[in-house]
Amino acid sequence: MSGAKPSVLVVDDKENMLKLFARILGDAYAVTTAPDGVQALALVSARTFDVVVTDIQMPGADGFTVLREVKRRAPDTEVVLVTAYASIPKAVEAIKDGAYDYLSKPFDPDEVALVVARALERQRQRRDAQGLAARVARMPDFHGLRGTSTALQKTHALLAQVAARDLTVVLTGETGTGKELAARALHRESPRRDKPFVAVNCGALPAELVESELFGHAKGAFTGATGAKAGLFEEAHGGTLFLDEVGDLPLPVQVKLNRALQEKEIRRVGTTTPVTVDVRVVAATHRDLAQEVAQGRFREDLYYRLGGVTVRMPALRERREDIPLLAMHFLAGANRPELEGFTPPSLQALTAAPWPGNVRQLQNAVARAVAVAAGPRITPEDLPPELTVARASATQGPLPAEALAKQPYREAVDRVRDAVSRDYLTALMQEFSGNVTHAAERAGMERESLHRLLKRYGVRTEDFKRGD
Repeated sequence: MSGAKPSVLVVDDKENMLKLFARILGDAYAVTTAPDGVQALALVSARTFDVVVTDIQMPGADGFTVLREVKRRAPDTEVVLVTAYASIPKAVEAIKDGAYDYLSKPFDPDEVALVVARALERQRQRRDAQGLAARVARMPDFHGLRGTSTALQKTHALLAQVAARDLTVVLTGETGTGKELAARALHRESPRRDKPFVAVNCGALPAELVESELFGHAKGAFTGATGAKAGLFEEAHGGTLFLDEVGDLPLPVQVKLNRALQEKEIRRVGTTTPVTVDVRVVAATHRDLAQEVAQGRFREDLYYRLGGVTVRMPALRERREDIPLLAMHFLAGANRPELEGFTPPSLQALTAAPWPGNVRQLQNAVARAVAVAAGPRITPEDLPPELTVARASATQGPLPAEALAKQPYREAVDRVRDAVSRDYLTALMQEFSGNVTHAAERAGMERESLHRLLKRYGVRTEDFKRGD
């Protein structure tokens, strides 16, 4: 561990026990001793220790008194009780009052070192979780689009810039990247914010009803049309109409949509009377519309009519630094207050996963982990199996050529590059025990550049540092 050694206070009224603990722990930790509980209380009132190891049976102030005072003054300090066999039930009860663990006499020196090391690890994890929770609390929230990554912040800025301009906007990106949240953000940032926001998933509408849903119909226009009905364009009058998966619209409806955008009027099915509408259209698609046009599945005139501004929503794998923050955000919204957070391996698994379903998949993965976790932290075993399998395969190197050939070219190249990069960074950190300065010199790059790569690929320097 770099920097100052962790501080350990050992309290016992027997001098030989103090010497024994100092001998066991002195190489790895800065050990302070106190011959009784009274002097221990004076020490903890003057400074904070990382771990306190205290005997229970002592004159003056016993170990339980020391425990209570330590937890009152420094809740983050871990306390380990030392007890004779007869006092074990009381020591176990003290764990409910905040003690980390207990050692029963006689104990093995290796057991002492292990318990103290585990206490420090628990403290580190709790501090990491507290730091992560603080970062979550400060995480920018642009109308539900959350994250600190450069990719997302650029998207936020572009959305805010175009919101005030009454232009048609096309939101592109993979499923689950937050396109509807972006559409709602555009509406709330626009002068139309006080008017309706109407959303429709074009791909979910039956082909025979799409035109009626968008433009409305007159009474008797078709079988089942027992009365006149306004369409979504009329419902959104003055506001914003969000056409999700616009690439799934049938070609005949695309013709009428293009005319509605051009003329700013619609005609209900079964009537020739035009109805003027004042609507800002925001469309979204996971398809490549230019390719759809080239293959005759999307009208070129509508493509250019919609393309006032195109905003691409970044995939989650393009902003991996946001994954721990989002995971903690979703955890905080779950009804499991006893869950403190994620273990480091589980956060590593989340950060390294490919996330084809993006933020939506991450939210579902956290919900699943919350449901099955025994606590107090979510472990890799609590995560969906496909995430840990994907992480394991990623760390084992690239796929064989015949397997890569079954993937799209870009995905195959990314898979190879990511696997090689992660393996290289892991080996580099292992060689230099997590020392970024020395590793950067070996890699021939600036220290800051190496830090960015480590963060991108979820390689934690703390995992490779050795004790002093």
